[in-house]
Amino acid sequence: MVADAFSHVFAWVFDLDNTLYPPEARLFDQIEVRMTAWVSETLGVTEPEADRLRSHYWAKYGTTLAGLMEEHGVDPAPYLTHVHEIDMSHLEQDTELRAHITDLPGRRIVYTNGSEPYARRVLAARGLGGLFDAVYGVEHADFRPKPERAAFETVFAADGLDATVAAMFEDDARNLTAPHAMGMRTVHVAPVATPADHIHHHTDDLTGFLSDLTRLSPPKRRPA
Repeated sequence: MVADAFSHVFAWVFDLDNTLYPPEARLFDQIEVRMTAWVSETLGVTEPEADRLRSHYWAKYGTTLAGLMEEHGVDPAPYLTHVHEIDMSHLEQDTELRAHITDLPGRRIVYTNGSEPYARRVLAARGLGGLFDAVYGVEHADFRPKPERAAFETVFAADGLDATVAAMFEDDARNLTAPHAMGMRTVHVAPVATPADHIHHHTDDLTGFLSDLTRLSPPKRRPA
């Protein structure tokens, strides 16, 4: 039974983009357009070259921002503000998802490679505002991105989170490598499974997966 694999878990860590909302919402399409425009204007390159750099930095460093900081010394604050100024009016509230997250025992947090203000806007649009004990953005990891282990360690240390009694939900399979190594239960949330030793579970339906956990698991007491 899947629920048995989470019997020790009292801390639930959720990625944001394409995890707490469906990929069909395509928020990142808007963000990528704004990233490309920002790179083009700031570095003085054509949009095709800016788009190439955006993709290259994401693949090499984990985020486009990390590459821009490493190779061009950019100030992250203006970048984060610009790229996250997107339209969220088409996002739908999900009361069922909210109910199942509410039923999870222990601490519930969001940790994203985006910024905290952006994450809180998304959560509000999804009807998940006020649900989580903490919301962490890339700024809380000293702008180190997932999948770097140091990024996870910085955020978890600030939160006081014990990875050995925690689970991580992520749409990007590579971002589960460090959580697995730290002792977390890992769940890949994506339309297509990516079999790997560092992935314990896969689901294309986060609401259904959490429903199974909260429906089949008896109430648990938090560890002292």
